[in-house]
Amino acid sequence: MLFWTWMVPDAKGIPWTSRTGGKQFVDYDPNIVLKNEGNNSGDISGSQHSILTMDKAISDLEIKLMASRAERETIQKDPMISEGVKNIESTLKRKYFMVIGINTAFSSHKRRDSVRATWMPQAEKRKKLEEETGIIIRFVIGHSSTSGGILDKAIEAEEKVHGDFLRLQHVEGYLELSAKTKTYFATAVSLWDAEFYVKVDDDIHVNLATLGVTLARHSKKPRVYIGCMKSGPVLARKGVKYHEPEYWKFGEVGNKYFRHATGQLYAISKDLATYIFINQNVLHKYANEDVSLGAWFIGLDVEHVDDRRLCCGTPPDCEWKAQAGNICAASFDWRCSGICRSVERIMEVHERCGEDKNALWSANFVQTIRTSS
Repeated sequence: MLFWTWMVPDAKGIPWTSRTGGKQFVDYDPNIVLKNEGNNSGDISGSQHSILTMDKAISDLEIKLMASRAERETIQKDPMISEGVKNIESTLKRKYFMVIGINTAFSSHKRRDSVRATWMPQAEKRKKLEEETGIIIRFVIGHSSTSGGILDKAIEAEEKVHGDFLRLQHVEGYLELSAKTKTYFATAVSLWDAEFYVKVDDDIHVNLATLGVTLARHSKKPRVYIGCMKSGPVLARKGVKYHEPEYWKFGEVGNKYFRHATGQLYAISKDLATYIFINQNVLHKYANEDVSLGAWFIGLDVEHVDDRRLCCGTPPDCEWKAQAGNICAASFDWRCSGICRSVERIMEVHERCGEDKNALWSANFVQTIRTSS
């Protein structure tokens, strides 16, 4: 058991922190400032700063320790993670910039191929992307209710060809998206040490360099949650799309949800992904995965970043913005919650709204991945 205590005898006004068995207590009396205003106030201020700095450093170490313990237990118990990644020390040697998980389904083979043909680098270029820019991209999918059945075998065959899947310990189903999202972040942060973890749907067009530059602006911030923030209505009536069975928790009928990032694409910093990893067994799941993610952060000291470059419309919207020098990070049609008929149209979006083909290899964010944690 870890045990730290700082005591300041007979000085009730100085902030102090006592940490025992994982619990933290803070005491502060503002009157001490008045009592010492003309006598070594600078020293007291310096002491306060030192104590708070030390407390933050130890808190960070505690989080890393808990994550490391939970990570070791999860990986050791998870048969879906190969022997090559069970060595945690080796997985933590490399620092990546961002991990992008593309949410997909068994029936979405054509969607995956359309993504591979447009914004997702393939073969050696994808390997170069990982090694030189620190960007990991994987299609994220679990397993069918019949393990080892025809659906799973089809994904296994596709994986042998492309090698671009992240398989989760999760049973696929539309009503299980919240559970899948939680499992994705927990799995990704246990496999790759990155600054950001991104979730995107497989019918969205993404400009990788623009997305990277957008996220890099927030790389020094703790606990950051980035996306297009919205607050839609809580739908109480059964049978409608996006029905919320637990509508009563949100107050009177007709109320709106708290602000949260729309589900087509969002990103979270490493510490938030670690938080999900550590607390995955007690995080509540609502009917809608984007609402669930927002709920997990609503009581935390998290910075919500509303960036509309992550939710541009398809042409002409993203095309006009590109011509004006404002390249979009992601584009889709709101009415379809993705690109309408994405298999047929994503190439058009890519040609009219895509960034320069060399932008990915010359973007400034690559400099942020050179230091290890």
